[in-house]
Amino acid sequence: MIGYAMCGSFCTLSESLGVLEGLSSKYELLPIMSYNASSTDTRFGRAEDFMRRAEEICGRRAVLTIKDAEPLGPKCPLDALIVCPCTGNTLAKISCAVTDTPVTMAVKAHMRNAGTLLIALASNDALAANLSNIGEVLGRKNVYFVPMRQDDVVKKPHSLVADMRLVPDALAAALSGRQLRPLFI
Repeated sequence: MIGYAMCGSFCTLSESLGVLEGLSSKYELLPIMSYNASSTDTRFGRAEDFMRRAEEICGRRAVLTIKDAEPLGPKCPLDALIVCPCTGNTLAKISCAVTDTPVTMAVKAHMRNAGTLLIALASNDALAANLSNIGEVLGRKNVYFVPMRQDDVVKKPHSLVADMRLVPDALAAALSGRQLRPLFI
């Protein structure tokens, strides 16, 4: 089973659901949502709608609490865990081993078994405050990134977003122990 965690990069949640739907024909999937992704309504949509759609695609209830995410390591191991989208905030927490959301608990639980982690970053400060976190996490064993690009070099010069179309290829590469290249496109 592949864990599919979604964080509160609200402008990319619809695209992430499209990725999830594409993966559903090939993999058994478990949806995991951060507190923000599962509870915050924005101009991009209602949290309840995103959560219900993820559950429909996966055919199972979403993991919404730290308590429910903890068994994903020892008791219910995953073949891989995808964080898509992964906010800069969540990346910083992963980098510093902070466990305070269902997503960060799922990552911790999964990584204690040396599982494959694939991060699809969507961060407005990836080339500033979060750049060191990218380097820190990228240097860890079994951690891979979906190739990313700057989404608006003029209005958001420090922003990076994963090319969501590459998630399936990046997952296949990660499952065979490779980082899909180029990392920055």
